[in-house]
Amino acid sequence: MRNPLQEQLLKAGLVKKSKVAEVAREHARQRHGKAPPAPSAEQTEAERVRLEKAERDRALAAERNAQARLHEQRAQARQIVEQNKLKLAGEIAYAFTDEGVIRNVLVDETVRKQLASGALVIVRHDQGYAVGYAVISRAAADKVYARDAAMVVLDHGKADESSTDGADDDYYSQFKVPDDLIW
Repeated sequence: MRNPLQEQLLKAGLVKKSKVAEVAREHARQRHGKAPPAPSAEQTEAERVRLEKAERDRALAAERNAQARLHEQRAQARQIVEQNKLKLAGEIAYAFTDEGVIRNVLVDETVRKQLASGALVIVRHDQGYAVGYAVISRAAADKVYARDAAMVVLDHGKADESSTDGADDDYYSQFKVPDDLIW
């Protein structure tokens, strides 16, 4: 038995008789508690494959985003160095090591003292195809540390925890150094 609304829709020609019968069957199934048929093994396998592919795609997208953030932070660090590098004009060669190789930068006496005290920092600075070095202030160096710490080559302001070991100082304090010793 159809409801009056279905009859009116059929008479008006807005729905087909087969569609009305299909809806009636669906309502009867719902009333009698019959569930739709369980998905086949092929359907479950296809769904599993689809979910695995979606997970792989999410992992790849996350990796690409991490690489993009890293590239962006390095670019920001290079920009900070470019904006804050000091013009060096001097005749004193200030030597330092970079990846096991001794390098030097020509500085004047005031810059040398500031480098030794930690007020200034030497950073690796890309100049086209060649790697150069720039001297920047402590404030700019802190910004560079936050973005790419590998760019900082020499920083006397940040003390190494390994080199300030108190056990070594205690051991060597037992030896007396003569007053007239000149280095």
